[in-house]
This record gives sequence, C-alpha cells and structure tokens, in this order.
Amino acid sequence: MHYQGGYSMGRSLGDPLERVAKLASESAVVIFSISSCCMCHAVKRLFCGMGVSPTVYELDQHPVGKEIERALMRLMGSSQAVPVVFIGGKLIGSMDRVMGSHINGTLVPLLKEAGALWL
Repeated sequence: MHYQGGYSMGRSLGDPLERVAKLASESAVVIFSISSCCMCHAVKRLFCGMGVSPTVYELDQHPVGKEIERALMRLMGSSQAVPVVFIGGKLIGSMDRVMGSHINGTLVPLLKEAGALWL
C-alpha cells in the first residue's frame, strides 16, 4: 500500500470534489480511508491479499482530510464517507460494492483493466 502525505492532497485545488477526482485518477486503485475504521482496514486487506498495491489516503491524518470527507459524503449520498474505492479513476463505491464485485467476479477484470493486477 502507498500511504500519501497530507500535502499531496493539494491545498491549491479549489473544489473538494475536483480534488477527489484528481486524486482518484492518479493511481490504478485509490482508497479513501480513516485509520481507525475497521471496514477501511478490511478493504485495504482485501486488495493487498489479491496482490494489489492501492494508494491510500488516510483522511484523519491530513490537514484537508475533513474537506475531502465531506466531499465523499456528498458524492456517495451517505453519512458514512469511508471507505471509498476508485479503480482506474472510476468510482466503485464503499465496502459493500467492492465485496459484491469481488463475489460476482467483476472485481478482478476491473483491476486488470486498470493495470493494478497482471495475473
């Protein structure tokens, strides 16, 4: 996993939703997380167990994390902002969507298409 420092979230980008889109498009797999969240931990372990090395933004450890968290809540239409997973710059969703994709067999093709998984 690649954990990103606070300043890589780009203080200069204006709209938090634009910031999310930019960050989500910079790596094959991006996870927005909170370090104490058990569901976030589970989704990170799932990807690592598959041989994927996601870029992880721990929102509680960044100066702009609260802004990003509010933007994710708006994007997801939910009061729970994390975990949120993007693959290939596309919003996959939260833990339930990721697990559903994994169970129905569509997660691996998405990861391969994004260049996150080669086998």
